[in-house]
Amino acid sequence: MRVTSILLAAGQGTRMKSDLPKVLHPLCGRPMLAHTLEAVRQAGAEPPVVVVGHGAEQVMAFVGGSARCVLQEPQLGTGHAVMQAEAILRGEADYVIVSYADMPLLTPDVYQRLVETQRNNPGPVSLMTVMADDPRGFGRIVRKADGTVEAIVEEVVATPEQAKIRELNMGAYCFSADWLWQALPRIPKNPRKGEYYLTDTIALAVADGLPVQALLIDSFSDAIGINTRVHLAEAEAVMRRRINQAHMLNGVTMIDPASTYIEAGVTVGRDTVIWPNTHLQGQTTIGEGCRIGPNTIIRDCAVGNGCEILAAVLEGAVLENQVDVGPFARLRKGAHLADGVHMGNFGEVKNSYLSPGVKMGHFSYIGDAVIGEETNIGAGTITCNYDGLRKHKTEIGRDVFIGSDTMLVAPLTIGDGARTGAGAVVTKDIPPATLAVGMPARAIKKLEKRDSD
Repeated sequence: MRVTSILLAAGQGTRMKSDLPKVLHPLCGRPMLAHTLEAVRQAGAEPPVVVVGHGAEQVMAFVGGSARCVLQEPQLGTGHAVMQAEAILRGEADYVIVSYADMPLLTPDVYQRLVETQRNNPGPVSLMTVMADDPRGFGRIVRKADGTVEAIVEEVVATPEQAKIRELNMGAYCFSADWLWQALPRIPKNPRKGEYYLTDTIALAVADGLPVQALLIDSFSDAIGINTRVHLAEAEAVMRRRINQAHMLNGVTMIDPASTYIEAGVTVGRDTVIWPNTHLQGQTTIGEGCRIGPNTIIRDCAVGNGCEILAAVLEGAVLENQVDVGPFARLRKGAHLADGVHMGNFGEVKNSYLSPGVKMGHFSYIGDAVIGEETNIGAGTITCNYDGLRKHKTEIGRDVFIGSDTMLVAPLTIGDGARTGAGAVVTKDIPPATLAVGMPARAIKKLEKRDSD
């Protein structure tokens, strides 16, 4: 059984009131089109086809090689949109899923059930329906006595009795491919708008005496189509709940799921505890047994096992195991904290590697640096890495003690076991096992061993 899919993404989305094509508006960190593409891709073996129109170049650039795109120009209705895909799909599949790209809450499982419904249907098409008290403008499903679908009645032409029907058409279909291609040319042009509507294929099948089946899904929230920013917020809330529930079922504790924001694609290990007002975004992975938050933002980071991150902002950073950060700390792109690193409050690290066991005091800034194992960075230490034209590197050896309020003027190398006095301004390299103090710092003592405080 070969299954392919067509996603309709050509509409202007005028009610979004946006320069961005509607299907590219983000939903839990990804464009809504990404969610629908992933869902239909899992339901079908063949690459999906996306019908583009408004903002075609932007949409096609996003899709890239993940699907095939066809242009609908001019845009003459949903039936006309499906016609654009016929040339590349005819003879390729036994079944064709057709759905809207702005329905990102439909899951792969639901689409697979729709395909299975059509496989068991001797007729040419099955459609997805839902029960709801608020019709939101959806067409009503009229059924025959045998339970098959007799008609889809659009709200604008529904009689008072038909308007009371609670079963609604969601706009997701599975067609037998051969029948679909021969039915498309028979769709009549709508006399009012001059367009061709896919829903008219249901009337064609009924007129041919062929049964039309309906898959009634359980949750109306799955049926949320996005036409406005209000709908986008509603869909965001539903997807956030799904994501959080999935993590909790996989062994993650959330103190307050309602105030925890985790984007699609983030992974979190078991026995990790997430405190309120935490945001996990982008390509982020969190290991096992961590404590994250409260009031923490982590974006595009890799965090190992047993880490504690409190009231901090992390972007593009790597934390290995047993690292603790914060509160009120910031890790910028290229920050790499190895096993057992401690980073105090109001500190910042950018494009630097802190080796295992490094202790970085509060109110410190480390940029473009490599720091050796078991080195202590005193409170208020700053790497002066920018001279107004270029960035320069600071290299600090292992078992070094940097005194509070030290200014390290790069480029600079500090040898293993060296020390600086509080308030030192270091402009020249410090040899290993040497104490340097002053402004500018001068080497005043050779250290046989590291003094204890």
